Amino acid sequence: MTEKTDAPKIEPTEHSEPLRRAIGERYLTYALSTIMHRALPDARDGLKPVHRRILYAMRELRLSPTGGFRKSAKISGDVMGNYHPHGDAAIYDAMARLAQDFNVRYPLVDGQGNFGNIDGDNPAASRYTEARLTAIAETLMEGLAENAVDFRPNYDGTLEEPVVMPAAFPNLLANGSSGIAVGMATNIPPHNLHELIDACQLMLNDPEASDDEIVRLVPGPDFPTGGVIVEPRETILETYRTGRGAFRLRARWAVEDLGRGAWQIVVTEIPYQVQKSKLIERLAELIQTKKVPILADVRDESAEDVRIVLEPRSRTVDPDMLMGMLFRNSDLEIRFNLNMNVLIDGRVPKVCSLKEVLRAFLDHRRDVLQRRSQHRIDKIDHRLEILEGFIITFLNLDRVIDIIRYDSEPKAALMAEVWGRKHKRATSEDDYVPPKPGKGELSEVQAEAILNMRLRSLRKLEEMELIAERDALRDERADLAALLADAGLQWARIGRDLAEVQKLFGKGTAMGKRRSDFADRTDAEEVPFEAMIEREPITVICSKMGWIRAMKGHVALETEVKFKDGDEGRFIFHAETTDKILLIGANGRFYTLIGANLPGGRGMGEPVRLMVDLPNDSEIVDLMIWRGGEKLLVASTAGDGFVVASEEVVAQTRAGKQVLTVREGVKTALCRRVSGDSVAVVGENRKLLVFPLIQLPEMAKGKGVRLQKYKDGGLSDAITFTLASGLSWKDPAGRTRLETDLAQWQGMRASTGAMAPRGFPRDNRFT
Repeated sequence: MTEKTDAPKIEPTEHSEPLRRAIGERYLTYALSTIMHRALPDARDGLKPVHRRILYAMRELRLSPTGGFRKSAKISGDVMGNYHPHGDAAIYDAMARLAQDFNVRYPLVDGQGNFGNIDGDNPAASRYTEARLTAIAETLMEGLAENAVDFRPNYDGTLEEPVVMPAAFPNLLANGSSGIAVGMATNIPPHNLHELIDACQLMLNDPEASDDEIVRLVPGPDFPTGGVIVEPRETILETYRTGRGAFRLRARWAVEDLGRGAWQIVVTEIPYQVQKSKLIERLAELIQTKKVPILADVRDESAEDVRIVLEPRSRTVDPDMLMGMLFRNSDLEIRFNLNMNVLIDGRVPKVCSLKEVLRAFLDHRRDVLQRRSQHRIDKIDHRLEILEGFIITFLNLDRVIDIIRYDSEPKAALMAEVWGRKHKRATSEDDYVPPKPGKGELSEVQAEAILNMRLRSLRKLEEMELIAERDALRDERADLAALLADAGLQWARIGRDLAEVQKLFGKGTAMGKRRSDFADRTDAEEVPFEAMIEREPITVICSKMGWIRAMKGHVALETEVKFKDGDEGRFIFHAETTDKILLIGANGRFYTLIGANLPGGRGMGEPVRLMVDLPNDSEIVDLMIWRGGEKLLVASTAGDGFVVASEEVVAQTRAGKQVLTVREGVKTALCRRVSGDSVAVVGENRKLLVFPLIQLPEMAKGKGVRLQKYKDGGLSDAITFTLASGLSWKDPAGRTRLETDLAQWQGMRASTGAMAPRGFPRDNRFT
């Protein structure tokens, strides 16, 4: 048996605080971490922490632009292990993006292997690709070894990483940035480096330069994929002044002549961050759904460059009209939103104007220049101290040799010696005279440097070289001291440094040329729908079960047409491909079909419910051609109705447009074109009422007003006509009857009416 021991019970400690405060504090910590250390870039170097750590790790691996490549897995592993304690997949994705020339205007990573493409394909696995730094990335880190920026411990305290990069150029605007934080986001497009440096030079010469003057030098973004910016200059100026706005960007296209009047459109540049494969899919969908009927075909003939071929349906189509429709219905035109929300001094998030971002960069460059200059002065002072010791050594070479050769503690002896006295050279240890205790002229650093001198440095010419080096360093120190004491000299030096960067990566190089152009937005896209479709006659046929089709040409309406078993014809009329066809549902909704989009007449057609969202329990009340400028009479089976303008019933979506409001158990009874000055209504009780048309209100939608009063049943039919011409209908024998004396049926709207005249159709319908 095991003995029981009375172990002391440990009571759990409890800490009580309101749930709201506990959650609030923790969420605030998470939000600040996301804002400052993940999503928002620093205004000074334009980098997020992950990008900064990737570049620094590659620098530590000595992956210079002229050196060899290293496996991306090695790079992402070092970044993860030393600086960025997150997933290697996220690190590799961030590094791959820095190497994609279609995403980054000035790539910071030189990739070797499959790093993805403009079609949206992902990069190959990190074990298959290699990378190194680019030349422009090196300029971002120039000065890290010269105390240009602060360093901080890494996540485990074993190494140090830079808080910010020295950044020799405004990378935030040059390469842009995007990110979603907590409660805020940023989205900055890329710009042309040459133009940005011109704007910086303007601000160096005139710190009070206006936004208008800056935007003259930086007219807008410069996307790596090119394109044409069609935003008005006034809008761009306001966007840069406030830090918020949008730019409309279009694809670049040209008409290619195929001879004999034939032509095709070739798209050579697509908008920024639009995946080419999805763009092709969208264009193909427009062809399939006939949303842009004048587009016949799209082909992707891209190789190294983008080449998308668009074929028109007819050579008579206007190219501007075709592209205008594609701009409106596809990503051949996009709106790139600008939200210049950045971290100022790495701490405070703020939506900045273009001028404020450039000012933050220039202030950072001044701080870097001051720190590098002071670091250089400290190095010069240290070297001058050593040079002074070397010069003393050459002036007293024999004494120095004696001390080093015979003294048991040469370092202390060198520091204790008072130089400049005449000493007899010792020929042996007995002749050596130790220095007398006292304050010497050599410091510990100088003494250590003398003891570490090589014998080859004792050449006669070395003394002259030391003196020349000392004088040159003194002159350099004087220049640096003057630089630190004069703000004007500092700004001039920054301007020269920027000019050097501009020379290396500006518009004189292949990478620095502007890629995105500017153009005025044309009105070609505002095209009437009929102009997009080739006008051809068709015969629209719709069966009782809702199968619809369009036969080419105007076929005789008496022609026998085949239908599916158990189905029969209901609507047949002549139309044109440019016509809009109204489908009125029993649920009170109006749907719009396009004549050109109807299926062909070779088969049985297609169910109309596949084209519009007409519920299965709602039958088709009427099918008619839409005509602009007309008035329509709509009414429900309950006897309510009103007049509506034809422009109010056109639907833009599959869901249709609710025009007539019907309650449960009530359906749409009819839709008739309005003509004349009177309304004739007949109910299921065969009572006929005639009243003036002006008694019916014109509405856009709603239930309407009472047309006729019923004790039992509801409305059968209604029609508008001219009272002076009389009311006509067809009797059971098919003969047309005309009644001109309608006094006994005339009354006020919503009255009962009188029994229909003898010979009125048994189905209670006028037509």
